[in-house]
Amino acid sequence: MDSYRKQIYEWCRIPAEELEIHPDRKIPFRMVEDSKAMGLLMAEELVEEIEKSNQAGKEFRVIIPCGPSCWYADWVRLVNERRVSLKHVTVFHMDECLDWEGKLLPKNHPYNFRTFMEEHFYGGIPEELNVPVERRFFLSPETMDRVKEEIWKAPIDYTLGGWGQDGHIAYNQAKRMPYMKVTLEMLRNSTIHMQYNNDDTILALANRTLGTAYQFVPPMSVTLGIKECMSAKKVRLFSDTGAWKMTALRVALFSEPDAEYPMTLLQEHPDALLTATRNTAEHPISLHPEWEL
Repeated sequence: MDSYRKQIYEWCRIPAEELEIHPDRKIPFRMVEDSKAMGLLMAEELVEEIEKSNQAGKEFRVIIPCGPSCWYADWVRLVNERRVSLKHVTVFHMDECLDWEGKLLPKNHPYNFRTFMEEHFYGGIPEELNVPVERRFFLSPETMDRVKEEIWKAPIDYTLGGWGQDGHIAYNQAKRMPYMKVTLEMLRNSTIHMQYNNDDTILALANRTLGTAYQFVPPMSVTLGIKECMSAKKVRLFSDTGAWKMTALRVALFSEPDAEYPMTLLQEHPDALLTATRNTAEHPISLHPEWEL
């Protein structure tokens, strides 16, 4: 076994119960029992941050993903129950999927993130509390320059997100282009851009949502860069997706920064925190010491 595979093997052997306190862990981590607990935690923490900002009379600038989906019902419920005003919240949506020509998807496509967010993030909140339309910044090929200009006008308070099967943050994937190598420094300084999605990303999304019908997965995306996502004062990433995210989590917790797993760059952030359900924190290699790999 070569040294890189051996490292990954050793990280995957660590029992889930040891991840939070492991002495070699490079990023703060917490494990929650299930998706329901994680969704409530995501919603509570964001609401609390907004309440603190409101009390201080400040604008709250936040980067928001489309998913994990477990938190939206609690988010809407808490905002409505506590009567939390979102009038001074500015939302930068993290990414959007595109078709093969780099155009936006049909409104009712399952990977049209804007449609989903308008229904589930904004839809259940009354107008007197909701984020003003002019403070909602959705990404598209046409809005890239405007969003970039707006996002750098003032500091971002909070980045909320998940991670992909290769540890991508937003759609900042490991770059496997045959004719050039994207270095760690290039990835670290990446800003808003359009791109073709990696084959493994397309297959992962097909398996998750479309019965592995990869023919219907959008092949392109427009995304905030790592630089924008990491510019926030706090970065909070969550996952409840299980096997799809297990190895990326282990690499993020224990590897040196590595362009093959972009979320390893989080260890350079002063206030980053990863949260995963038990099902995502566990790893089959840790449960089968008898395996020979």
